[in-house]
Order: sequence, then C-alpha cells, then structure tokens
Amino acid sequence: MLSSGIQVRRSEERGVTRTDWLLSRHSFSFGEYRDERHVGVGPLRVLNDDVVQGGRGFGEHPHRDMEIVSYVLDGAMEHRDSEGNQHVIRAGEVQLMRAGTGVEHSETNASPSEPVRFLQIWLVPRTLGQPPAYDQRKVEFPAQGGWATLASPGGEMGGLGVGSDAVLLAAKVPKGQRAGHVVHSGRQAYVFVIAGSIGVGGDQLRSGDAALVRDGIVGIRAAEDSHVLLFDLPR
Repeated sequence: MLSSGIQVRRSEERGVTRTDWLLSRHSFSFGEYRDERHVGVGPLRVLNDDVVQGGRGFGEHPHRDMEIVSYVLDGAMEHRDSEGNQHVIRAGEVQLMRAGTGVEHSETNASPSEPVRFLQIWLVPRTLGQPPAYDQRKVEFPAQGGWATLASPGGEMGGLGVGSDAVLLAAKVPKGQRAGHVVHSGRQAYVFVIAGSIGVGGDQLRSGDAALVRDGIVGIRAAEDSHVLLFDLPR
C-alpha cells in the first residue's frame, strides 16, 4: 500500500515455505511462491528470511551468475562449495558467494539442536560469466544506531565486494533514536525490519515488514530497539 510516497509490504503478505525442518518467508517470488507484483527491486531478486532446525539444511545444489549474500542473525550456518570453501558463518557475520560461471554448494545448520536464522539475498550481477568467489566477515556496527555496510559494489563503500549495483546497509537503532539515508536521483531504497518496530514516513513497520522509498530521505525512528536492513538500489 502507498502512504506518503512510500510503498509498504507487511510481513504477513510474504510467501511462505514450511517443512518439518525449514520455515522460509519470501519477500519476492521464489520456488513455488509466485507473485507477479513482487519479483524483485532493481537487481535485488531474492530476500528470504530462513529458520533452519538443528542438524538440517539445504543439500548440495547449483547456482550460476548470481551474487548470493547470507546474513546470519541467530545461530550458525555451515557452508561448503565445489570451489573447496568450507566455513561456519556465525550470528553477526555476513557471507558472499559469487556463483559466476557455476558453483555447487550446501548450507546446513552448524548446530545439531539449536535453530539458525539467516537472510538469504540474491543480487543480479553487472557482468555475467565471472569466476566464482567467496568472502565473509563480521559486521561492525557504529555507535548511536549508525549504518554498517554489509556489501557494496567492489567493496568501494565498505563491506563485502559484490559485483552488483547494490549497497547493503544494516543498523541497530536503540529505542527513541533515529537513522537516516539519502535516496539520490535515479536510486531507490528498500527497507526491511529484521526485528523491532520503526516509523518510516507516516507508517509504522514491525518485524518482517518492508518499505520501498523512491525519493528523498529515508527517515527511521525506532519505537523500540530495532535491527534494520536497507538496500540502496538503482531504479
């Protein structure tokens, strides 16, 4: 819905995949969930909010020509791929896998008993056919609720170096504090609430809600301690 020039999508409007080991909520069309109104924003094609039960996970499967970013929120995830990479990504860490010319990988819960929650993000690359690549790092949040850069084109603005025209930012905004982001001409911002409650324009967003902002400044006011993800994308 539109309010004050902002397009809001509520958590319950997302697609859902539910099995005995996986709860996955899809902001955009993915797998068996198809919605022609929500197929992505700019190069952002997938934003899945996944909870995987202990000892389970996604078995080996292929990808090609996609920048795949995983942001672990709770627990730990083990990654293995056909390039020989084997790593554990823990809560507060972000990972990049460039599928490029083709790679096979698996993602499994590193714990036999505790669930892991992570965001899986797919970005369309600027250039197809690049060699596969891998990177991961801990997210360092600045004080006073400022933005941490999770990823940016080539890492030029900090964070992981993605081969896509997308900047991924995250903030942990204390209750009563504010965070802002300027949306420049020809750009747009997609805001996703990981946890908490925030005001954006005249709208109140809660965990799982999202807002698309195409003009001006994204002004965020935290009604409670909140964890927010923001994508700066071309139109």
